[in-house]
Amino acid sequence: MSSSGKKIAIFLENFFEDTEFWHPYYRMKEEDAEVTVVAPKKELYKGKNGTTAKADKSIDDVTPNSFDALIIPGGYSPDQMRRSEKMVEFVKSMDKKNKLVAAICHAGWMLASAGIVKDKKLTSFFSIKIDMQNAGAKWIDKDVVADGNLITSRYPNGLPVFCKTIIQWLNKN
Repeated sequence: MSSSGKKIAIFLENFFEDTEFWHPYYRMKEEDAEVTVVAPKKELYKGKNGTTAKADKSIDDVTPNSFDALIIPGGYSPDQMRRSEKMVEFVKSMDKKNKLVAAICHAGWMLASAGIVKDKKLTSFFSIKIDMQNAGAKWIDKDVVADGNLITSRYPNGLPVFCKTIIQWLNKN
């Protein structure tokens, strides 16, 4: 099976790391996946570096049952996302259903807030390493770490291997 036809949600909130949103967004579309941008509200959001993106759906209008995978970009947006109980619950439910949850940079905050990192191997931006460890994760300093249905990456330089690892996971599952 290929990534073609897979349904992927990408979370969005203000202060997203522009490349960590746009690179996976277009890379998944290149794989013929159906990509839906999900945010607290169906409106325009601004990235850290000035680009904007519009949500296709509000978190109120989607369920984890509709998706095969979730990608969470970093920047400062995960700190905004985790203030939404529904977004946190979405992450928790995706994990419980053993669906792919991919997080880059500061997006580890969402995984910790959802309570899904205990005893999992993962990576993140170095400044939240202690947050990940305090949540029970086994933090590893690598570009990308895959542990079961979780794929994590450190920062924008890891985007090519991050996306490649997501695609490989989708092609196997």
